[in-house]
Amino acid sequence: MNLYKLRADTPGTKNVIHFNNAGASLMPAPVYKAVTDYLYDEYMFGGYETADKYKKVLNEFYSNAAMLIHAKSDEIAFMENATSAWDMAFYSIPFRKGDRILTSKVEYASNFIAFLQMQKRAGVVVDIIESLPSGEIDSDALETELKKRNVKLVSITHMPTNGGVVNPVEEVGKLAEKYNALYLLDACQSAGQYPLDVNKIRCHFLSATGRKYLRGPRGTGFLYVNRQQLKTLEPVTLDLHSAEWKHKESYEIRNDAKRFEKWEAGLAGKYGLSVAIQYLLGLGIESVWDRVQYLAELMRNALQAIPGIEVLDQGKIKSGIVTFRSGSISAEEIKKRLREKAMNTSVAVRSHTLIDMEERKIDTAVRASVHYYNTEEEIETFSETLMSLLK
Repeated sequence: MNLYKLRADTPGTKNVIHFNNAGASLMPAPVYKAVTDYLYDEYMFGGYETADKYKKVLNEFYSNAAMLIHAKSDEIAFMENATSAWDMAFYSIPFRKGDRILTSKVEYASNFIAFLQMQKRAGVVVDIIESLPSGEIDSDALETELKKRNVKLVSITHMPTNGGVVNPVEEVGKLAEKYNALYLLDACQSAGQYPLDVNKIRCHFLSATGRKYLRGPRGTGFLYVNRQQLKTLEPVTLDLHSAEWKHKESYEIRNDAKRFEKWEAGLAGKYGLSVAIQYLLGLGIESVWDRVQYLAELMRNALQAIPGIEVLDQGKIKSGIVTFRSGSISAEEIKKRLREKAMNTSVAVRSHTLIDMEERKIDTAVRASVHYYNTEEEIETFSETLMSLLK
């Protein structure tokens, strides 16, 4: 990687030390240009007319997203965020009373709330799979539950919003396939930092966001739906884009993943996300993952050397999400003081991963998430500043 060029492409690095990439990364210049160029044309010439002008490059979004995760372009739907993508997949599944959903202890709040709603609405059973001491889902425990009856869905988060864990998604996929269960993967934090291959993962659905490690604009994301599964699912809502009104009393749903889209969308953001994915593909996702792991380990080592700081991360393999807490200053106060020094972090709260954080007796934690454009010098400055704040 040419770090000089990467940082030249990221003017925000001149203003802040940005360790909030698991929240929203700094966009590279080509993404900013794509979005602003599109909006300028809408401003000057009209929304419908601009959509016609950019039709070809907007359609390239599907092939770019497919290339990122080794899918086919007709298996990709553009979404306004990862939660919408996940919801469109989840609520299209025809659950019945007694169906079981298997999930992990690090599942994200929005997903678990949907499980509980479906439990109330349809009478499904939600079972939580035990974790290994290192934090990942226990594959043996998962198989034990899969051997039992009525497992409709295995739904896990690849990388939780805090804690560093990388779940063994390929092992999970093999087991879900072996026992004929649907498999929904939340790749919100992993898309853009980790190599994803849906053929190896064997998932039926994958949801992702644009604003995090993909470095796209906010208000963007995508959903992958396996081509074989598409024909068996009807989205919970339809419109004239996802279906065609054929006769007075009948309609026909699209035969591709666009059946999960709506006609109206933020097209400037869609173009920006497409360019962001192209930018990432040009760098090579394996190189990105190697650098993210390297920087995250530097960050953890630097934090562990600070008296009064406890690094909270688990995992045999750890992500670029680094979480820690202080015994003397609250996470919110640390974030506030660091921001005053032009250093961006975020705070992980108990309710976002309730089961995991309750079990580990963590109320809040500071989340410092690295990306490939961060530097060793930024980590050193960050740790020195944090140390001075704690004195």
